[in-house]
Amino acid sequence: MSETVHVAVPRKGRPLEAVLDRLAGHPDAPDDAAAVADDVSNVLRYEKAVTKDEQDAAAGVYDRLADYSTPGDDRAPDFTLLRDDRAGFPRRVVFDSVTIGLGNVDVHLVGREEPFRALRTHEFALGFDSADLVLEEVVGLEPDPLTSLADVNDRIDPHDTDVRVVTGLGDTVYHTLLATHETVDAGPTDTLGREFVADYEGSFCISPRYERLVEAVLGTRATDGLDFVYPESGVEEEAAIADAGVGAYLTVTGSTAREHGLELGERLFPSETVLMENACEADSAAIERVRDALGDAVEETAIAMN
Repeated sequence: MSETVHVAVPRKGRPLEAVLDRLAGHPDAPDDAAAVADDVSNVLRYEKAVTKDEQDAAAGVYDRLADYSTPGDDRAPDFTLLRDDRAGFPRRVVFDSVTIGLGNVDVHLVGREEPFRALRTHEFALGFDSADLVLEEVVGLEPDPLTSLADVNDRIDPHDTDVRVVTGLGDTVYHTLLATHETVDAGPTDTLGREFVADYEGSFCISPRYERLVEAVLGTRATDGLDFVYPESGVEEEAAIADAGVGAYLTVTGSTAREHGLELGERLFPSETVLMENACEADSAAIERVRDALGDAVEETAIAMN
């Protein structure tokens, strides 16, 4: 009989899809793992479109939830309802759990709102979350910037948490400096990079709750003269940065930023899904096998752990 290892994962979004793709592509995964991953991704993308009013749902949310569910079969994905903060959408269907075999070990993916915090409180030995959450929670702030995911563990106070980053999954996007051409032209340097920010004083637009992350990746020396401002409710981040003149945001292609008249500057820090471990809870051979299997080197990852 296979041992089961419980792994915390996000309930929705890019990090969850990265984990599912990682498992589905593993050589020891069953033949139907790709279909299970696609099932979860398709449901969540549809539900996101419904939540954003980009798709009309033919049935109510409870009927949809019942339709997605397969009671009694833990190898079929389960979903649950999460309260959504958008007006008019009090419930949203999100991922709950599924079990996927990985050779002689069963990997039980368990949806959590904040997987990193679930590891911090010793609920799980292994988990996946965005690297951003680690920076927001526990990475120490220093005068010099944090430029690499590989350096994250060095900035975690061992007295603060037992959680460490194992590796990334390669689904990398970047926190990127963005500014209007007018701001760059009037700025302290003609290149939109870290030196520009270090000499710049004034409004700097970021997403809410990202202050600590931005301070970590820019360094406290560079952020001393910045006045953090945030997008108003319903305003796109790129539009808010255009109003402020300069800011930082997760950028994939930069096309939306250019539509708002923004110039793309230096890539400040890679954001990708990371496998994390609470070493205090990783006390079985099964957990070690899962960690090693899911943590195999990913060629495209921005992280290079020793």
